[in-house]
Amino acid sequence: MSARTVPTLVAAALAAILASGTQAAELPRRKPVTETTLPAIPEPTDGKVHGEHSKPRQVEMSPHAAPAEVTRELFGPDPSYAEKPYDVKAQLAIYGGKRAVVGPRPPIEWGYPMYQPGPLGNGITIFGDKNPARPQLLAYGDFRIGPGYNDNGKVDTGNFAARLNLDLDLRLTATERIHAFLRPLDRNRVGRFTRVEFAGNQRDHFGDHEILLDAVPETLFFEGDLGQIAAGITDEYNLYDIPIAFGLMPMVLQNGIWMDDAILGGAITIPARNSALLDISNMDITFFAGSDRVTTGALLKNGQKEDHGANLYGTAIFIEMREMYIEAGYGYTDDTRNFLGSDVSYHNLTAAVTKRYFGKVSNSLRMIYNFGQDDPGRGLRRTADGWLLLIENSLITSKPLTLVPYANFFFGSRRPQSLARDFGAGGVLRNTGINFETDGLTGFPKLDDTANDTWGGALGVSYLFNLEQQVVVEVAGLNPFDADNEPGRVAKGHQYALGARYQRPLTKRWIFRTDAIYGVREHEANLAGIRAEMRMKF
Repeated sequence: MSARTVPTLVAAALAAILASGTQAAELPRRKPVTETTLPAIPEPTDGKVHGEHSKPRQVEMSPHAAPAEVTRELFGPDPSYAEKPYDVKAQLAIYGGKRAVVGPRPPIEWGYPMYQPGPLGNGITIFGDKNPARPQLLAYGDFRIGPGYNDNGKVDTGNFAARLNLDLDLRLTATERIHAFLRPLDRNRVGRFTRVEFAGNQRDHFGDHEILLDAVPETLFFEGDLGQIAAGITDEYNLYDIPIAFGLMPMVLQNGIWMDDAILGGAITIPARNSALLDISNMDITFFAGSDRVTTGALLKNGQKEDHGANLYGTAIFIEMREMYIEAGYGYTDDTRNFLGSDVSYHNLTAAVTKRYFGKVSNSLRMIYNFGQDDPGRGLRRTADGWLLLIENSLITSKPLTLVPYANFFFGSRRPQSLARDFGAGGVLRNTGINFETDGLTGFPKLDDTANDTWGGALGVSYLFNLEQQVVVEVAGLNPFDADNEPGRVAKGHQYALGARYQRPLTKRWIFRTDAIYGVREHEANLAGIRAEMRMKF
């Protein structure tokens, strides 16, 4: 039969069907399934309703397999919506009422927008065909402004302060970028902000003010992936990822407890390793080093943190195994100052385990241990010769995402130190509770956050309502070990505080927040503070 004959026969058959006004005849059914055939997806027959199908095709199958029984009563026709109008609200309800959110745009989006639908395009091949470039420059951040009246015991002040956090992000490829972070309206190292003082015992006259401008970046670093860079150079795909970073780069480890600082140095990571023998599903190992801007309370100058007098070497490990997270690290702080002939170099170890128990309690145990610091002599004391145990707990309620009661505790012996902490990062107890953290703006008071020869904790509850606002209420306290007023201890006696926080977004760009605290301190003046803040995100 020629190729032209088939269309002719089909056309003739269709003409006959239309002329007779009847349906097409049913095609002959195929042979029934035998023990040597495998059921396949049935093929529909023209003119038959759902369920009236031809027998499946005969397909050879393995002699080790057998056909499964099919109960046709378990299958029904697909629903028909032909008689129902399209309901937009009902369709959104299928996905929990979710819809596209048009948020604030960054003031600078050069190259292409920050958020963009559709395919990204091929880019340009200046770094190689296997690592295409798609340059983009973004500027984003937030602007904080608000008043506060804070009584820190010896110093009380009322001020109206401002802070600008500005991120500049030059994205080169999908994995390489150059990033800078600036705080142009404050002096982070000395804790001073652009402000107007209107009350307090530290002002000389009404209207004291200070306008600060600082163009020195807090961070300026490059980060990328050696695997992708090598692929672009060699024009061959690689089977490995090796993230790297260098410059004035931020290092935040264990939620900022063990380390929260920007150091001048570099880091390299071996990511996504696993071990069937040890039942490790994922493991990352990071090696890092810093030659400057290492900020630590172990190195002091005139009683303040020193950030130009040490080298830093360390490694951090993150492991997922047996339904828990394990974090560990080692660091060595090398004192390069030769201050009065003394050397306060020391070793720093950390370990942490995070796990959920019985589906009801989320728990993290963290340990920091300092050792190896020599006696500096000349009347000076050791500054990193202690250990710290942190116990963080949160209760999983019937509303696990919005209602979170928590109970956190700590035990600090002698003078434990984080590996490195930036001037504005607060103390090592910052995450223990809201009564241990300041606001980084108005000088909001807090309990002693050093953990030097003290133990204590915080009990509180955080409620997020319907994710549109938050209330936090907390009581916290600490108690000294051994004799009062031991050299090196910050807390002179027992300290207790009641704190509260409320915040909510007013628009997609503006967020309102207010905090209050009242603290009682033994052998020291009591604490009190209240503040409000408006934060604009851009």
